[in-house]
Amino acid sequence: MVRLFRRPAWLLLGLLPLIAVGWWSYQHVGTGFMPPLDEGGFVLDYTAPPGTSLDETNRLLHQVGDILNHMPDVSTYSRRTGAQMGGGITEAYTGDFFVRLKAPPRPKTEAVMEKVRKKVEQQVPGLDIELAQLVEDEIGDLTSVPQPIEIKLYGNDVGQLRKIAPHVAHAIRGIPGVVDVKNGVVYAGDSLRINVNRVKAAMEGITPQQVTQQLHAYLHGETTTRVQLANKFVGVRTTLPRDMRGHTGQLEKLLLRAPDGHVFPLGRVASIKTVSGQPQITRENLKTMVPVTGRIAGRSLGKTIADVKTALGKKGLLPDGVSYELGGLYKQQQIAFRGLIAVFAAAVALVFLLLLFLYERFRIAIAVMVCPMLASMAVFIGLWLTGVELNITAMMGMTMVIGIVTEVAIFYFSELMITAHGGFSPAQLIRAGENRLRPIAMTTLAFVFALVPLALGLGQGSAMQRPLAIAIISGLLLQMPLVLLMLPVVYRLLMTARTRRTRSKPGAT
Repeated sequence: MVRLFRRPAWLLLGLLPLIAVGWWSYQHVGTGFMPPLDEGGFVLDYTAPPGTSLDETNRLLHQVGDILNHMPDVSTYSRRTGAQMGGGITEAYTGDFFVRLKAPPRPKTEAVMEKVRKKVEQQVPGLDIELAQLVEDEIGDLTSVPQPIEIKLYGNDVGQLRKIAPHVAHAIRGIPGVVDVKNGVVYAGDSLRINVNRVKAAMEGITPQQVTQQLHAYLHGETTTRVQLANKFVGVRTTLPRDMRGHTGQLEKLLLRAPDGHVFPLGRVASIKTVSGQPQITRENLKTMVPVTGRIAGRSLGKTIADVKTALGKKGLLPDGVSYELGGLYKQQQIAFRGLIAVFAAAVALVFLLLLFLYERFRIAIAVMVCPMLASMAVFIGLWLTGVELNITAMMGMTMVIGIVTEVAIFYFSELMITAHGGFSPAQLIRAGENRLRPIAMTTLAFVFALVPLALGLGQGSAMQRPLAIAIISGLLLQMPLVLLMLPVVYRLLMTARTRRTRSKPGAT
């Protein structure tokens, strides 16, 4: 310590590698949104080609079920077809599987998901799938951004957007870690268009509205009566048998009744035409939009998005008049990060004001604040060494480091204020450090040992708090040398600089 007081440049030489390694770790650590969890299950969303019948969709899903049955790590599964969460009705060719895995020991959920993805893509080529863990899928459904990658293409020409979207999907499909890419062009199933000839209908003495009403009763049925079951009444719907309305040739032979009582076939007054599926039109903020989406496997969100931006920036991919915006989970991450950075800045400002109020000296406040600011750089080093992403939990831990390290520094200065009489000499600074060495060491070790189980991911649900524990431990391990060695030297330098300025003033004695 005495040598550091005599040669404070040694301290600066020791801090430069720390700052350099912290900055390098900040540049190379991966970023994410939520900590990855192994929940023992996942959701498989599937989409068959538009217009696929329920029977054909069921046949494809039986193949997926056979794949899951032969997976040694799968315990049970269930599936839904033509329904969403909450019972919402969708097309017959969409739905999802809920897969529950066996209890450990077994491979991680991500590894099992990758095996299922490869087998389904190889053995059931007519099915588009997306796989996500349970919390990720639920958060995505609640926030309407189920995919981590969402490239929103905007333009005035709908046809142009639909031509560009497959090229954008192809461009990001080759990026490492990007899976389950969808070009965003969604087609509805085939439909029948029945055009009533008004002149021919008038010759039969019937109006187009009456034709529509009778066809609705034939094809969709009508509730003709109600029967009582237990304590409630259930409607009875009557409709034509399926073998009388299975194809267009049969529809043309359906008999309609005119107001005067005579009957005639539908083909006499109307033409029936099969219409192929029409693409879905999506608008956002009054702009036509096509979303190209994808998921991430085995890579951090930040690094993957950086490659996506590079791919989108290539010349010729997006023509004039077409713009894009990144949405999805990445957008939610950026919103959360901006909020947490504001919280971090507010914590630093409030702690600085507290130090000013406590000691009423800028030098002490500045010297103390150097410790937590440098300790926060250790957070990036710890995350990089452990391979953990910088996410919202880790940023919460970095904010907590500011308060914890400042508290330990206050312990040191409180001892110094007690032992100082008439000034702060090097001997008094060293004595204060010796007196507070044991309490600071015990406080640090108590924090570290309490957080080690979380940092190692021991126990159920600990993975959610693991980044926070690693961030705090990293900052605490650096706080001891910062508070006991660097803090007194920095404060001594500030005191020396103030003394020199005072002596250099005219009239100073």
